[in-house]
Formats: sequence, C-alpha cells, structure tokens
Amino acid sequence: MSLSDKYRAAVDLANQLCKGITSKEEGGVLKLSGTVNTQYEKNLVWDKIKSIGGEAHTDISADLKVANSAYFHLHKVVKGENLSVIAKKYLGNANKYMDIFNANKDILKNPDLIQIGQELKIPFPG
Repeated sequence: MSLSDKYRAAVDLANQLCKGITSKEEGGVLKLSGTVNTQYEKNLVWDKIKSIGGEAHTDISADLKVANSAYFHLHKVVKGENLSVIAKKYLGNANKYMDIFNANKDILKNPDLIQIGQELKIPFPG
C-alpha cells in the first residue's frame, strides 16, 4: 500500500477543509502542505493523521499553515444549537459558553439568544 493510500482519509479531510492542499511521496515520506482556515481545522487534520499513523508516525510530514490566527475557529450556528453545545464541541466544556459569548459581544447581546446562520468566533481553548 502506498503512503498516499494509507493517508487518503487525512489528505481528503485537508482538501475538504481548504483548497490548495498538496501531497507527494518523497524518500519514503508523504509530504502534505497547504493552508487551512483555522487552528481548529489544522488540529482536525493532525488528529486524523495520528489516528492512521499513530503518535510516533515517521512516514508523513505536514506543513499546514493557518490563514486566520485571530480565533480558534469560525462556527456557523445551526438549528438546535446553543452556546453550551458549541462550547462543548470546540472547548471541551459546556460551561465555557461565556468564553464564546464574550468573544462575540459585537454581535450577541444575550448568551441565551443566538440565531441560526450567525457566524461566531470561537476563542482559543485555554
């Protein structure tokens, strides 16, 4: 099995998140490079790489740049979500919903009133 086949799911994920991702096999290593939108997306790609190759992978390198470093991610609100649900997804703790509210005070006036379609800045976990 080629390295491109082995890491196909990671390369496909990177391509879904952002266009312009390149991959090539060179010297027994799959080299992945390009730019993703946010640190969250970069983390998703790395998590996929580790799920395939393990923590000590030696057959892949990824040079992924982040286009926007002002926030961890930009989330578009969908039906059924509230700030606690979003905080659990990105920050790992539903009780951190006020971190998201505080990062979006320019568009939110009440943490209990978010609208479908709003794009919320997700702060870096901390």
